[in-house]
Amino acid sequence: MRKGEFKPGKIYEVWGWVENLRDLRSIRFIIIRDTFGTVQVSMPKKAVSEKVFNAFDSITKESVVHIKGKLKSEKQARGGLELIPDSIEMLSVSQQPVPLDISGKIESNLDKRLDWRSIDMRRLDVQAIFKIESKLTFAMHEFLEKHGFIQLFEPCIMGAASESGAEVFPIKYYDKEAFLRQDPQLHRQLSIAGGFERIYDLGPNWRAEPSHTTRHVCEHRGCAVEMAFIKDEQDVNRVEEGLVIHVMGAVKSKCREELAVLNRKISVPKKPFPELRFPEIYDILRKKGKKLRKGDDLDRESEIILSKYVKEKHDTDFFFVNRFPFKAKPFYVMRYDDTWARSVDLVYKGLELSSGGQREHRYDVLMKQMKEKGLDPAGLKWFTEPFRYGVPPHGGFCLGIERFVKQMLGLDNIREATLFPRDPLRVLP
Repeated sequence: MRKGEFKPGKIYEVWGWVENLRDLRSIRFIIIRDTFGTVQVSMPKKAVSEKVFNAFDSITKESVVHIKGKLKSEKQARGGLELIPDSIEMLSVSQQPVPLDISGKIESNLDKRLDWRSIDMRRLDVQAIFKIESKLTFAMHEFLEKHGFIQLFEPCIMGAASESGAEVFPIKYYDKEAFLRQDPQLHRQLSIAGGFERIYDLGPNWRAEPSHTTRHVCEHRGCAVEMAFIKDEQDVNRVEEGLVIHVMGAVKSKCREELAVLNRKISVPKKPFPELRFPEIYDILRKKGKKLRKGDDLDRESEIILSKYVKEKHDTDFFFVNRFPFKAKPFYVMRYDDTWARSVDLVYKGLELSSGGQREHRYDVLMKQMKEKGLDPAGLKWFTEPFRYGVPPHGGFCLGIERFVKQMLGLDNIREATLFPRDPLRVLP
């Protein structure tokens, strides 16, 4: 129940789940929980009808009830209020025992919680995560629309793999093979070629990596942004950092109750975010005892080392990594020179949140880079042909929503920020 919306002495109706029951013979207590919180229902034998008092005997934990009664002040009750019932209606009886302890006093491991996810969701701390995630995505829409972006729904089914064929999920599409998208980027670029200048797509992506880590799931949501007429990747970075700052500010101001339930505090970063570039990154890592060969991509250990370096030097949890080795990037990335690319990752508390940068918009260069990567031009003709007819300089990024929430709230596992996770071992419920 929302605190501050109820006044003692008035009649109220409450619908919710029975969180706890306590019988002291002459007085009985029911704790009712709904999505906003809990309320104590007190049943003194002398103050309620015999029917209401005896209704307690048929109530079980996690049953769904409808209770009507008068609200009164009670210092010892949660929130300082309690409900004295006039009527109790049983809407759905819960079998016993309940698979999970909703109170959190008996902790279950994450696998069991995910097996019983619908029961696990009844915990107010679990609901708080997804309420925050909801506010976060709403704030993304809010920021992007305010800055001239429009939402387009790019396809989730691809006729050809956009990146490595080993990392896509094939599906049967009538009599053909198709794939679930890894990222709607190529179609975002085609939308830019179609004359849209600022667009975004907020939706699901799939990646068939056999990764059994706390950072990976096979299905995740992303905020994918693309913009035209940029000078270089720095224009993209400025939009992304503005988005992050706005979103975290919105969570901090609008999710106070949820953050209190989780005992979390949000620190909103300041702009501009620091930027580390290759090849200087190799020197930073070497001084920290980590050796990478020139031209190598970052590994997990490197991300953590660089995050500690940025935290010590700039006192921030966010930073950009720019100018990745071109050999480690897809064909559509714009080169900075023969070795390095205008490719950017955003890292937050040691974890990559997004990949992006400037795309190659020149048809002849795009085709050359495709051949360098050993790709068959015929297989990507559907993507490259529009580039023959005038495409502006453009770039963008795709920011992982569940990863963002995980890092922001300090969760141990990305599955905690995923309503029904899909990973190499889990496709149910």
